[in-house]
Amino acid sequence: MSDYVASIRSRIGTDLLLLPGVTAVIRDGDRYLLARHRHSGLWSLIGGGVEPGEEPADALVREVLEETGARIRIRGIVGVYGGEPMMMTYPNGDNVGYVTTAYDCELLSDAAPDMEELLELGWFDRDVIPTLGRRDWIDRVIDDSPRRPGAHDA
Repeated sequence: MSDYVASIRSRIGTDLLLLPGVTAVIRDGDRYLLARHRHSGLWSLIGGGVEPGEEPADALVREVLEETGARIRIRGIVGVYGGEPMMMTYPNGDNVGYVTTAYDCELLSDAAPDMEELLELGWFDRDVIPTLGRRDWIDRVIDDSPRRPGAHDA
């Protein structure tokens, strides 16, 4: 939790907090890099919160580096997502609603999970993702992401 969110939480407790977020859609053809998060055990796209005064694209580069140790190149915006699918309650009882900007990204270096936040990273074909224990909102983001040829396309 950032110092900014912690300062708000000290005043509002676990009440609903609406936060801006960023999400990396890291692809190689029709394979997507997903992370299984420690707090939920679910697979999701990689991302996090935008800090006060931070550009969203800079926040995405920071979040991917923090969670995976990898560098990325942003190719464009996939879309902006919010609403009920983006609301959650963390194990500590904090209620959060995110409005996230999803970016189409290219991986520029190897990725390895930050074992504090993540349990594992994995590459998954587009058609396998619906079978995973996952955050359901990623289906819409993946459906909206442009298909590009990659090293593993037939």
